[in-house]
Amino acid sequence: MADNTPAGSTTDGAIQVGGPRQPIDARVSAPASYDVADFPVPHGREEEWRFTPLERLRGLHDGTAVADGGVKVEVEAPEGVTVETVGRDDARLGKAGKPVDRVAAQAYSSFEKASVVSIPKETVLTEPVRISVHGEGGVAFGHQVVEVGAFAEAVVVIDHTGDATLAANVEFLIGDGAKLTVVSVQDWDGTAVHAGQHTALVGRDASFKSVIVTFGGDLVRLHPRVVYGAPGGEAELYGLYFTDQGQHQEHRLFVDHDTPHCRSNVAYKGALQGKDAHAVWIGDVLIRAEAEGTDTYELNRNLVLTDGARVDSVPNLEIETGEIVGAGHASATGRFDDEQLFYLMARGIPADEARRLVVRGFFAELVQQIGIADLEERLLAKIETELEASVA
Repeated sequence: MADNTPAGSTTDGAIQVGGPRQPIDARVSAPASYDVADFPVPHGREEEWRFTPLERLRGLHDGTAVADGGVKVEVEAPEGVTVETVGRDDARLGKAGKPVDRVAAQAYSSFEKASVVSIPKETVLTEPVRISVHGEGGVAFGHQVVEVGAFAEAVVVIDHTGDATLAANVEFLIGDGAKLTVVSVQDWDGTAVHAGQHTALVGRDASFKSVIVTFGGDLVRLHPRVVYGAPGGEAELYGLYFTDQGQHQEHRLFVDHDTPHCRSNVAYKGALQGKDAHAVWIGDVLIRAEAEGTDTYELNRNLVLTDGARVDSVPNLEIETGEIVGAGHASATGRFDDEQLFYLMARGIPADEARRLVVRGFFAELVQQIGIADLEERLLAKIETELEASVA
């Protein structure tokens, strides 16, 4: 096992090797459950809630939020893809995994209809499936399932816009030998609240890539999770976020290596600007005793553009077996690299433009993971707009 935390960085990440069995999820206030009654109302002192401003969840956490609004879900899918609206009794719902906190359980207990997108086995899509989730005001609860058959390949884009107070669960069921890339964009209006759990069940020799992009919203709290259904699975979790004045953006990842010979790679990058901008990144990776041959790494980097912004970055790596290929993590938070700025300015580039170039380069690697030209252009334009507000 390697601890690759960079010199000079600060982190309160935890690493444990061997010893008594204390899985990462043991630190949460209740075991995973479909029933909201199994979760105590959080008060902010719990490990999984200590960074979240509960009063800004508008009652999603304590049961006082009542569904009085809605989100409009539209799916644009290539030929051969099945799109269904199903009831709560559909056997595919909840198959990827249980809700892990009270808000996710509230969402699971409260939705009426779910959207299910199915890609048949051995189908290779040449165009992405595009799911539009547009908030129309008020409180809403949602549930989506993306099911990819064995040896199929697909890209799915989930685009969140508009205004809502939304609690939702999204499940990804990835068949043996299948490949799924999911791009989830949070481009909400500035008053929106979005709490969501994303759970991926990765089949034998299957590949899952997640790219989460968060810009908008007053508060966004996402919980991506990966579990492996059989050996040989691979998961890549990428994310970028741009946290503006007053925004709270929280990404809490959990990769559960409970199956031999699987791998995972996590890389999230964020930029922050403005007073009371607050970004939280929690990266939990658990390698259980039976998960021999695991290879995993997680990275979080944050670029603070102005005074008054705050970052909490906590990588956690727990290892219960010594028979692994590799495991490590890194977390770093800082301001502009003075050497990079000096290099650019020494070549005649004005200071403001040099700062913009540094930020663009900081995000470029992750934007390129998307692989959809029009979406990449839109996100780069969004980053440019954010930079116009702060780096000028």
